Amino acid sequence: MEYVSTRGGTGAVDFEGALFSGYAPDGGLFMPQHIPLLDEDTLKNWSRLSYRDLVKELCSLFVTAELVPQSTLNDLIDRAFSRFRHKDVIHLSRLKEGLNVLELWHGVTYAFKDLSLSCTGQFLQYFLEKKQKHITILVGTSGDTGSSAIESVRGQKNMDIFVLLPKGFCTQIQELQMTTVIEDNVHVFAAHGNSDEIDEPIKELFADVDFARKYNLMSLNSVNWSRIMVQIAHHFYAYFQCAPSLDTTPLPVVEIVVPTGGGGNITAGCIAQKMGLPIRLVAVVNSNDIIHRTVQHGDFSLSESVKATLASAMDIQEPYNMERILWLFSGSDSRLMKMLMERFSVSKSLKLPEDLHRKLSETLRSCSASDEDIVQAMQRCWEENHYLLCPHSAVAAHYHYSQPYGARLHQKFSCFSFLFSTPRCCLAPASAAKFQDALLRAGLVPQVPSEITALTAMETRSAPLERGQDWAQALREQIEVTAQR
Repeated sequence: MEYVSTRGGTGAVDFEGALFSGYAPDGGLFMPQHIPLLDEDTLKNWSRLSYRDLVKELCSLFVTAELVPQSTLNDLIDRAFSRFRHKDVIHLSRLKEGLNVLELWHGVTYAFKDLSLSCTGQFLQYFLEKKQKHITILVGTSGDTGSSAIESVRGQKNMDIFVLLPKGFCTQIQELQMTTVIEDNVHVFAAHGNSDEIDEPIKELFADVDFARKYNLMSLNSVNWSRIMVQIAHHFYAYFQCAPSLDTTPLPVVEIVVPTGGGGNITAGCIAQKMGLPIRLVAVVNSNDIIHRTVQHGDFSLSESVKATLASAMDIQEPYNMERILWLFSGSDSRLMKMLMERFSVSKSLKLPEDLHRKLSETLRSCSASDEDIVQAMQRCWEENHYLLCPHSAVAAHYHYSQPYGARLHQKFSCFSFLFSTPRCCLAPASAAKFQDALLRAGLVPQVPSEITALTAMETRSAPLERGQDWAQALREQIEVTAQR
């Protein structure tokens, strides 16, 4: 298994090369040169696996045994999931009106990113110990990525992590989960800008090839292939939990509703589709709706500004993983991707070619939700189930509730009968406990675990990045100082 850049300007690399690269040298993103296709017998056999074992099977398709022996790979994954609170790692809650909620948030930071980052941290450590190497990790976060990345590498002697958080755009809990980690290898910067703005200095440092090579820079954002790879398992597990039976031919379809910000989870779903998993994908977004506009109209263009919403981790205007999705639907046309992404980089506005937009819209559905929609979904879910949704999960629930059971039942007798018969699974990326302000706005009472409450009394540490300051230079100087240490 080799990996190639979506823009075709660099040679193929193995899993280790993709893991340590983040962005490809030509500015593209690494993807498998070939997507393995699974037959029905394999899917039926996998349907009996636990989530842990699904992750192991999937990773073994993308990480060769020559690079990481199967037994070692299994041990690394077991170690990654050892700190999760739920015995099954993730859990499906079956609620009223056909609302199936797949809880991906039982890790240390109560967010789905713990799943892929805990594994990625183990993979990194495995290779670093073998090669006695040190790396510098750069992460921009819209809320949850930073804390999950920190937890995956905290205290490690051969890694330093630099995290930029958008001051005022995260919840207090999200910020505290980063700033209360007092470790020599953890460096947190509170930047006075939004999620897209904090990505710019990180891109600038990666673009400085000599600097990036000297300090072994890498990213743990979902530009990193390892995170996408692990997240493919969410979709397989959701399918096996919600499919009524695998004894029919063809296999039944399950609709998976994916709250979408940077696009990593929806990219993983598209790859699962390409592998033969019979799922229909719905990308649901908040008022920052570039992915929705791209799917509906082929309009991959920035709005005037990022809108602050209740689903703050999805307040993203430049979902970098759309490049991977477009590459998949273009038939791996790297020349086209290079042209489109370079055009977008200059103008921040792009109209997809008609054929590419048609393929995208035929395979992917989309929906956007306002803050009012989010609040109403949170309230309804509580009233019907006494179940608290985080605002990001509520974006998915909004899509579910927008097609009431009665309406879907009526459509059983029309040409849209598939809407009635297709089971649906909504991915829940975070615990409601992290979003107390959103719960209070919905008139709900937060249920906060003791370990989250304890954060408010802990020591914090972060460095400010002010408006007008050269953020890339500030990062560069801190990396140099840390390396001398």
